[in-house]
Amino acid sequence: MIKEDEITSVGKLLKTHALKGEMNLVLDIDPGYLEEGNPAILDIDGIYVPFYAESVRTKGSFSYLVKFEGIESEIEAKKLVNKTVYALRERLKEFMLENFDEEYALYDDLIGWTIEDKDAGVIGKVVEIDTNTENELFIVETPVGNTVYIPLTEDFIEKMDEDSKTIHMNLPEGLLDLN
Repeated sequence: MIKEDEITSVGKLLKTHALKGEMNLVLDIDPGYLEEGNPAILDIDGIYVPFYAESVRTKGSFSYLVKFEGIESEIEAKKLVNKTVYALRERLKEFMLENFDEEYALYDDLIGWTIEDKDAGVIGKVVEIDTNTENELFIVETPVGNTVYIPLTEDFIEKMDEDSKTIHMNLPEGLLDLN
């Protein structure tokens, strides 16, 4: 039985597509996770149930058309509309580490990490990650209690040291002055 502390939210099923059970899915992770046979977990009447993708097709930047095994009609698919899609934390982390080297699967795992800039030194600790916009942001609290917003992009990240829980960055000149 899948427990709540074993999963993390990764997307949402929005509506049905066509008549054969295909659905529109907004996904916060690489669709390869589902294509490799990992389950999409859905809350069905208070029980976390795994669904396996039969096919996943790109529809937009973050949206996909997914067909789950066993969902063969629009009527069956309608029962899943507006459901949050979860992934198993450990499987997702393994997938991300295998496929993206030093990229970390779960942003929540970065809360509490220290941000250090090549030139500015220690900036502060990550207190939150804003994923509400296309440009994701580290929300960092400085040692003096100020809040700094730093774009979460691989372009600025030089190294992530899991032992010291430090993200070493090379930020563009003037970025910190914008805060």
